[in-house]
Amino acid sequence: QVQLVESGGGSVQAGGSLTLSCVGSGTTYCMAWFRQAPGKEREGVATISRPGTTTVYADSVKGRFTVSRDNAKNTLYLQMTSLKPEDTAMYYCVASRGPSCILSLRPTEFGVWGQGTQVTVST
Repeated sequence: QVQLVESGGGSVQAGGSLTLSCVGSGTTYCMAWFRQAPGKEREGVATISRPGTTTVYADSVKGRFTVSRDNAKNTLYLQMTSLKPEDTAMYYCVASRGPSCILSLRPTEFGVWGQGTQVTVST
C-alpha cells in the first residue's frame, strides 16, 4: 500500500498563503485533501483525477485554493491563498486504494491517509 507524507503546513496571518505538498511512495490514482478542525467534522477540501484534468472543490475554498499534482514526482499539491482563520485545521492528503475510484469529496472513497500537517491562520 502506498504511503503518503504531507509537508508545508505552518502558521500564517489571515490573507496569507501556504502551499502544502504530499509525496506518495508509489503510484496513486484519485487523490484529495481533507481537513479537520478541533470539534468539527472532517471536510473534503479538493480532489483531483490522476491525469490532473478534473478537480472538485468544496464551496468554502473555491477561488482560493488550487489542487494540482505531478505524477512523475508522485506529488500532490494544495496552493492556498487568501487564507482565513476558519481554514485553521489539520490537513490530510488522501489517495484511493486503486485505479477504480470515483472523484468525490466523500472520505469513504479514499483508503490511504497521510499523517496530516497543521495549518493555523491567525487574525
